[in-house]
Amino acid sequence: MTPGTSIEDVLRELAPRVLGAMVRRFEDFDLSEDAVQEALFAAATQWPEHGVPDQPLSWLFRVAARRRIDSVRSEVARRHREELVAVRSPADSLLAPAADHDDVTAEDDTLTLLFLCCHPILTPASAIALTLRAVGGLSTGEIARAFLVPEPTMAQRISRAKQRIASSDVPLRSPSDEEWPERLRSVLHVLYLIFNEGYTTSSGPALQRADLTGEAIRLSRMLHRMVPQEGEVAGLLSLMLLTDARRAARTDDDGLLVPLAEQRRELWDTEQIAEGTGLLARTLGSGSVGPYQLQAAIAAVHDEARSADETDWPQILALYEVLEQVSPGPMVTLNRAIALAMVRGARAGLAVLGTLDGDERMAHTHRLEAVRAHLLELAGDVEAAREAYRHAARMTASLPEQQYLTLQAARLA
Repeated sequence: MTPGTSIEDVLRELAPRVLGAMVRRFEDFDLSEDAVQEALFAAATQWPEHGVPDQPLSWLFRVAARRRIDSVRSEVARRHREELVAVRSPADSLLAPAADHDDVTAEDDTLTLLFLCCHPILTPASAIALTLRAVGGLSTGEIARAFLVPEPTMAQRISRAKQRIASSDVPLRSPSDEEWPERLRSVLHVLYLIFNEGYTTSSGPALQRADLTGEAIRLSRMLHRMVPQEGEVAGLLSLMLLTDARRAARTDDDGLLVPLAEQRRELWDTEQIAEGTGLLARTLGSGSVGPYQLQAAIAAVHDEARSADETDWPQILALYEVLEQVSPGPMVTLNRAIALAMVRGARAGLAVLGTLDGDERMAHTHRLEAVRAHLLELAGDVEAAREAYRHAARMTASLPEQQYLTLQAARLA
């Protein structure tokens, strides 16, 4: 335990490693998680009084393993007493003794746990919830509040995710070489979604949730330490750092949204920008370039501009054109339209936006109408811009964005 590190920090860091080791050894999720929670509670109660043990990971694993074994034995005894079922001898894996120190610490099972939580069999919503619960260490209540749903609803979502994993043929191990690329994409996508929800919340009174962006960055740092050779992992971490660096400037003193072009850039976090650009510089050119590296490169161009007028829009446009080839999608096209408008004029951007009008994937987001409003205003079509701002405001459930769009429409009245 390093100086300045609290017991809470140590437990948060070790929790996913203990759970990963338990899942690997006992081959179940629910009982292992319950046992780990009991071990963490025991540590939080005992360590402040007796001190942190020399091998805290082994201590937690031994306690969790004993709690799990006791739980299984109690259940077997209950079944005997009630004679509800014919009692079978528990499988060796159920009552296996706790592993010794070398077995527990020989490998960090956090990565296995992360891949398990982000498995493609789960919906994105379930994968996010399970990842934040099992790997991030957030309580069910914290996750529910982050996504503005009742705690019982979130508890059911997490429970269903565990049941799907338990009833599937998902191996409780790291993916094979053949499985690795697809499984890694799932992990990165889930971390990306967690960050995006924190950076611009989809609904509610807050524009952003620093707890979610911070957790996404923490988990991405952890993943990068484990697989430093993976360019897209570094690219995602770089993207998060470069984007989150602008957080303090995204709202004014009254909490109103401030668009990128109007932000006070002296409020941007220069240390995060330096770290993000450094990561990107070490990553680009070392292998094939993926979508997260390209998005990080775009974020870096924005962050390196000393003012909005000095933004290198031709370079951003070129990067979006490459991104659209590597990872096509309506949001990429939307952002390319903005860059095109800044380089070749608003009408050119509006023409690209028109190609998205029939795309069903854009039917439930306000962003298409919000961008259209901005480009219509740049083109001088004030009446159409005002109506588009109003339309976008009606479509969003985010109160800060709704307020901003409504004010933009009122400004043009």
